[in-house]
Amino acid sequence: MKRDTFIKNGILASAAIASGLYTDAISQSSTSEKPFRTKFSPEFDIFAKAGGKDPIDQIKWGHDQGFRAWENTWLKSKTVQEQEKISNAIQKLGMEFGQFVGTITFKEVTFAGNNKELRDKVLSDVKESVEVAKRMNTKYVHNVLGLADPKMPKDFQMANAIELLKQVADIYEPHGIITVMETMNSKVDHPGMFLHEIPQAYMLAKAVGSPSVKILFDFYHVQIEEGNVLALLDHAWDEIAYLQIGDAPGRYEPTTGEINYVNVLRHVADKGYKGFMGMEHRIKRPGIEGELAALKAYRAIDPI
Repeated sequence: MKRDTFIKNGILASAAIASGLYTDAISQSSTSEKPFRTKFSPEFDIFAKAGGKDPIDQIKWGHDQGFRAWENTWLKSKTVQEQEKISNAIQKLGMEFGQFVGTITFKEVTFAGNNKELRDKVLSDVKESVEVAKRMNTKYVHNVLGLADPKMPKDFQMANAIELLKQVADIYEPHGIITVMETMNSKVDHPGMFLHEIPQAYMLAKAVGSPSVKILFDFYHVQIEEGNVLALLDHAWDEIAYLQIGDAPGRYEPTTGEINYVNVLRHVADKGYKGFMGMEHRIKRPGIEGELAALKAYRAIDPI
């Protein structure tokens, strides 16, 4: 064993002993964990205590625990060299890379508005995301639709968004890339955003009518904004291309809140979904103890 690996393992073991988790930590650090049936996709730093600070070490640790996918919301802000390093590690381990964000704003009216400068910036971001997607060998780009315009009638905003999404589709379609639109709850986290309900996202996808414009269904956001999660999932199913997970309230890992993820994931599995399940949440308990508890929770909800 290399000296740095030995030291790192020693530190982790000491932390585990201190918190009464030595046996669990050794078990969860094993390389023999069977792959998850669901394509759970961690984000960097969600398991930073157990997996280490280095992004590549985190990916390798995740693979050892049974994860076969990964995602990174802020990937586009990394250097080309960093992106290539991550992509190479993912592919070498036989894993898949999911979504990253192509364009995002929580301060400006982009898709819903008619400001040419802002809309041109969106299209520029989208074009840049094509090369990133190719580099990561993924077809999913999460493009955030920006703020609503409280001074503009909603139907005009919808028409503006449809038109811009059609232009996005024209950029993505030749490359087989899909923009996934996420509804973001307005009641707790993102007041003022244009896209906040699943029926609204469904209408946009249907109006654009492109295989490159689909819905990202985030269970946390949907539960807070609308509830009725499984019915909404069923209604919008033919336009959903990506799922993200997180419990409510708090946006922590599954089993910490009110969403019955055992039933939810069984329902999704019964529908034949084989795609990504992005782990878009925080860990409720601090330190390695919390990370191992979250890992155990994922084992508990993975459908048989």
